Amino acid sequence: MTASVSVVDKKAFVRWFLKNYQLKRRECVWILNYLLSNDDLLKRIRFVEEAHYCPRAMVMSTVDSTGVPFRFYKGNVMTADAEKSFHDLRLHEQEDMYIQLNFPNIPPSAQYLAVLEENPYMPETLLVSEKDRLLAEELLSNSLLVFQEEKLLAQIDEALDQGDEERFYELSNLLQALKGTANLR
Repeated sequence: MTASVSVVDKKAFVRWFLKNYQLKRRECVWILNYLLSNDDLLKRIRFVEEAHYCPRAMVMSTVDSTGVPFRFYKGNVMTADAEKSFHDLRLHEQEDMYIQLNFPNIPPSAQYLAVLEENPYMPETLLVSEKDRLLAEELLSNSLLVFQEEKLLAQIDEALDQGDEERFYELSNLLQALKGTANLR
């Protein structure tokens, strides 16, 4: 597999990640620091999501994520022994290694997006089609508009109940602007 992300970008990401997050297992810090010291190995590292589908992978989690602290996958074998994975990493430097990092990532950081690659081993049944993604975005947008409209209507009712004419007009104008935005879609 050809490298689509440069070693420089991977190093920058790993440094940023180690600076900003604390991992659940200290061995994960050692592994990531080892990657920083070995450019040839780092060329074979792929940061992906759902790494457990890959033939050779590690999953590492930060303390503020709900993910497992550490997992190593090779073929049909899975272990939580970070030392075994470290030895495998050192002994098989010419094999691709897929790494999944579980950390608070909403919205995704630019640093992470710069190194995230598509998982080539992801089952097709799990991939979201572009059509499904667009439908989900539209549903979310519509739900947000309905919520905002209902909130404004409740505030308008409150302004009417309190006899606050200025607030009523202000909120009514906001509601009209919101409806105008909705009609443009």
